[in-house]
Amino acid sequence: MGPTPPALVERRFATVDLLPPPEDGRFHSTVGPVTDEIRRRMGKTWSPACPVGLDDLRYLTVSFRGFDGRAHTGELVVAASEAADVVSVFDALFAAAFPIEEMRLPTTADVDAHPTGDGNNTAGLVCRATRGGGSWSAHAYGLAIDVNPFNNPYQKGDVVLPELASSYLDRSWRRPGMIQPDSVAVREFARIGWSWGGAWSSLKDYQHFTATGR
Repeated sequence: MGPTPPALVERRFATVDLLPPPEDGRFHSTVGPVTDEIRRRMGKTWSPACPVGLDDLRYLTVSFRGFDGRAHTGELVVAASEAADVVSVFDALFAAAFPIEEMRLPTTADVDAHPTGDGNNTAGLVCRATRGGGSWSAHAYGLAIDVNPFNNPYQKGDVVLPELASSYLDRSWRRPGMIQPDSVAVREFARIGWSWGGAWSSLKDYQHFTATGR
């Protein structure tokens, strides 16, 4: 872990729109297949060697509220079986004005990035193994979503990811975008049967919500 730069200790960056925001400022969503264009954008986050095929995945767009208080449009790839429930969770987060910095498809650049990066992308499918393990992560099946990872880092011993997010290990200092046990995010993901990595005992993965328990 490294020290958190002063500019990131209370992270409240405005969202840069990659997709057109909702014109009426209200919640909107779409659920569709992973098209050839979407597949190209995904890069190395999916390959035929992954444990789930493209036909069993869905591309979602959902509105979210940024740290700037404005409505934005985000995108995720998740398992087809979970798509409708995931949309309902983000509908509830939008209604509660829970802030999310960005929500875009991870790309090859994200897969290759060093973990010291200061990214804060909320994302679903990434075909990778579990951290420190050899089995597939729930992300590889589209059955997990990481929410505001910089505000909600992973910690196991002295390992923190992102490495610059150590300031956010102090969960008693409540800052916007953090997920707490009483958070609307924990409640809404639990409603659809997903669990929260921040409740684990062997490690803490405050950003992580999963349909598989891992």
